[in-house]
Amino acid sequence: MAGKKHSSLDRVLGRLDTLDSVNLANLVQRLARERGLFEEIFNTLQEGVLVISADGAIEYANAAAHQLIGLGEDDLAGQTLWRLVPGLRPSLSSTLDETSAGSALPIMARDLELSYPEPRTVRLYMVPFRGEGRGTARRFAVIVSDVTKDRQSTEQRIADERTSSVLLLAAGVAHELGNPLNSLTIHLQLIDRKLKRLKASKVADSLADSVRVCRDEVARLDGIISNFLEAIRPRPPDLAETNLTGVLTEVLRFQHREFADRDIVVEAETPHDLPPVMADRDQLKQVFFNLTKNAMEAMKPGGKLKIRSRADDDSVFLLFGDNGAGIKQDELMRLFQPYHTTKPGGHGLGLTIVQRIMREHGGQVGLESKEGVGTVVTLQFPRKDRRVRMLQN
Repeated sequence: MAGKKHSSLDRVLGRLDTLDSVNLANLVQRLARERGLFEEIFNTLQEGVLVISADGAIEYANAAAHQLIGLGEDDLAGQTLWRLVPGLRPSLSSTLDETSAGSALPIMARDLELSYPEPRTVRLYMVPFRGEGRGTARRFAVIVSDVTKDRQSTEQRIADERTSSVLLLAAGVAHELGNPLNSLTIHLQLIDRKLKRLKASKVADSLADSVRVCRDEVARLDGIISNFLEAIRPRPPDLAETNLTGVLTEVLRFQHREFADRDIVVEAETPHDLPPVMADRDQLKQVFFNLTKNAMEAMKPGGKLKIRSRADDDSVFLLFGDNGAGIKQDELMRLFQPYHTTKPGGHGLGLTIVQRIMREHGGQVGLESKEGVGTVVTLQFPRKDRRVRMLQN
């Protein structure tokens, strides 16, 4: 029935110039009634619904959106969403190669901390669409949900599980792995010492290189164990003035061999003069490691990981963009949920850990993806000088 009504209305609208004043008035009344019905439906929803243009201008917002954003109808009208929520502007096409991204607009999922009219967490889900008619400009439908209670219950559940079976299991596994790793380290050191006593030769040099590779791999395994234990037994961040580029360079250097083995190219444009942030270097390494690992596993050989940075008056942004398979729309919102994973054998904690660390640093995580195009993860850090201004106020 709905389809027949829509087709009938289309036919009427197609011959507006032939309608007399009476039929035109009836049509206007009918359109007003249908608009009122849809307005009433949208205003009964608990989720906020907005329609914005490609440049972020808010064209429509239901009652829940006004309440969640904390602005009345008069205050919200004519606003640009990018200004109300800094750092939200889609960045997929600017971070990935234009040839691969084409004209596709991304789907975006993001959790935001809002302080007005009261402190709470909202989840924003943004999907591009194009209205009917040739040449119609692309816009975004934005769904905003209050997930404050869900996050609190999730954090409590994670804490309960962490202090029970997961913690015990991880501690046992780490202990069992630690003993053979220590033994390997000792024997590799003994072999290295004996090799140094031999006369220089191609064979001796080759064996020495192999020993160094083995020692590096043992150290990498030890680091993986330490990172896993750190994930399930988190500690408050030890904040200090930190240069993001320096930390990122260390992580990429550590993963260089793995990138090469997978035939993945890394393009990092992160200048050393980025504004400093207050951060825990070890926890940042874990964040960067998780994101680059996810990107590697999402791409085929020959893939490209592009890392970009930018800053504004309040924040510093790092963007990690891969040209992998992308993420399905129905999976995007669930990726921040603990133990949810799309990878065979995955533990489902990677993005949950990233989100927790970023939140404890006063930052945020944004996720944009398009199937067949790729994924961009945006990390937003408060600038050090911005933190100082906030404390002084």
